[in-house]
Amino acid sequence: MFVLVNLKTYPCDPVDVAEAVRDVNDATDARLAVAPQAAHIERVAETGVETWAQHVDAIEHGSNTGHTLAESVADAGAVGTLINHSERRLKLADIDGAVRAAERADLETVVCANNPAQIGAAAALGPDAVAVEPPALIGTGTPVSQADPDVVEDAVEAAANVDSTVSVLCGAGISTGDDVVAAGDLGAEGVLLASGVAKADDPHSALEDLVEPL
Repeated sequence: MFVLVNLKTYPCDPVDVAEAVRDVNDATDARLAVAPQAAHIERVAETGVETWAQHVDAIEHGSNTGHTLAESVADAGAVGTLINHSERRLKLADIDGAVRAAERADLETVVCANNPAQIGAAAALGPDAVAVEPPALIGTGTPVSQADPDVVEDAVEAAANVDSTVSVLCGAGISTGDDVVAAGDLGAEGVLLASGVAKADDPHSALEDLVEPL
């Protein structure tokens, strides 16, 4: 099970969370990673944790002020990137371009989408994984696997119908180990979460609770 912790722009210490993710990863069979803000990627990667970017743009080297270049986040230590998160929506052509840019920089990719139909479209672009995350549930503490399990099962089916090699992650409201187990029971191969760890008083304990049932 892949557990990807998105730090968003929460007022947490990214290094402290990264060290917690690293230490819990070393004690479990699950695969744990963290996605800090772009400015923190290098410091987070130096902890030895698997580090992801939150976004890359569909650009190459050149005149692109204010954009995020895939090669730059890779040079900083990222090994993968989120694309099209609900809080950083892209047009389909730009999602495709971002996937291509990430591939060029040897970054693993997770393309986020709102529903099974969008998951199918995202899977057709050839990312490594897709993540279904209904926006209404993000940050609520109510997991999609509980609120609407059909969304997860239908997303898994939609991706499989397009490209069986694309993994499906479950996002939105994941905060407990039971949520992670439920996501796996519905066919997801991982979870994408944020506030349950990034806003926790003790990220290490929160992570231990997440992976303990696995």
